[in-house]
Amino acid sequence: MASKPIIQSLLDTDLYKLTMMQTVLHYFPAAEVEYLFKCRTEGVDLTSLATEIRDEIKHLCQLKFTENEVHYLNNIYYLKSDFVQFLKLFQMNESYVRMGRDEEGQLEIKVVGPWLHTILFEVPILAIVEEVYSRHQHADIDLKEGQRRLKEKTQAIKAHPLGDKLKIMEFGTRRRFSRDWQKQVLLHLNRSVPNNLVGTSNVYYAREIGLLPLGTMAHEYLQAFQALGPRLVDSQKEALDVWAREYRGDLGIALTDIVGVDAFIKDFDRYFAKLFDGVRHDSGCPFEWARKMIAHYQKLGIDPKTKTLVFSDGLDISLSFDLLEEFHEVTNVVFGIGTNLTNDVGVKPLSIVMKMIKCNGQPVAKISDSPGKTMCKDEGYLTYLKNVFAVN
Repeated sequence: MASKPIIQSLLDTDLYKLTMMQTVLHYFPAAEVEYLFKCRTEGVDLTSLATEIRDEIKHLCQLKFTENEVHYLNNIYYLKSDFVQFLKLFQMNESYVRMGRDEEGQLEIKVVGPWLHTILFEVPILAIVEEVYSRHQHADIDLKEGQRRLKEKTQAIKAHPLGDKLKIMEFGTRRRFSRDWQKQVLLHLNRSVPNNLVGTSNVYYAREIGLLPLGTMAHEYLQAFQALGPRLVDSQKEALDVWAREYRGDLGIALTDIVGVDAFIKDFDRYFAKLFDGVRHDSGCPFEWARKMIAHYQKLGIDPKTKTLVFSDGLDISLSFDLLEEFHEVTNVVFGIGTNLTNDVGVKPLSIVMKMIKCNGQPVAKISDSPGKTMCKDEGYLTYLKNVFAVN
């Protein structure tokens, strides 16, 4: 392992992991889950890196939140004192991580255990895999190309007629080229286009640089309710209900693509549409999605200008401006940009994910609006889920 570990603080994660973790502590502290890692990039064999990845995970499991970090979390007003006290004692447990080979001989990483104690593994494990891969595959890279591309992006923002309206959230922790490069990206954005940078999902760099930490919920949160909720058909509504009870109007951006946007819209009635500040897009055509959501708000008698649409699926600056041009006069739009900022250095980044596949012994799944994004080991359950939500 390199002399400097990749993950040096438990704050080096996405905020929505902490906001979901608080909800798990208060509502589902006994839930058991299973996560599965998958590399979607064809022709990449990560098995030779397994020992180094394991060593990095071992170091991750030695970390604890420091007094200064706990103090910082205590000042985030929607994080409750009992949860922050829990984090003060919290430490990751390496025994929940299982590494080996899958049936195709590829690197397999599973995380199995209590949801409350495993929820923080996903983001650092993905960051570890990506950076270990980069260290070996691109050891001699000098990042000048990345700096050139980054400068090009900020110049494009400044030059665009709608540049002052482009609101960017940096979402790139899990697929960053390296932790140091993510810091460089954030410092450059904060220096060059401070009025465009709304904040970052990375809690560590939010604290270090003085940015707003951003994030609400991820797919795993709504997926878990397929096993935790009263009825499968009511799982999305139950997930949104519990979130509203936990945060009482804060963190009001709902994720829309657990079983497809059409099924989400059926559940997102006037009550939820008024209660939540907006919605987030993460698969399928963003233009089609936005038109559907705007039409839905209008049908419910809600002015879309009072709501926010957050785009966060494979964005770059050019696509963000295309979406901004089309929708900024109708509604509020914000752009969560990840890989295109933190891993655009002139080499092809890995496409890696880590998804919850089981909760309390039952399969759970996301039926994505994008082909190839659905991840479920149980075809029978997937068929059942599609039938229940009338998804083709």
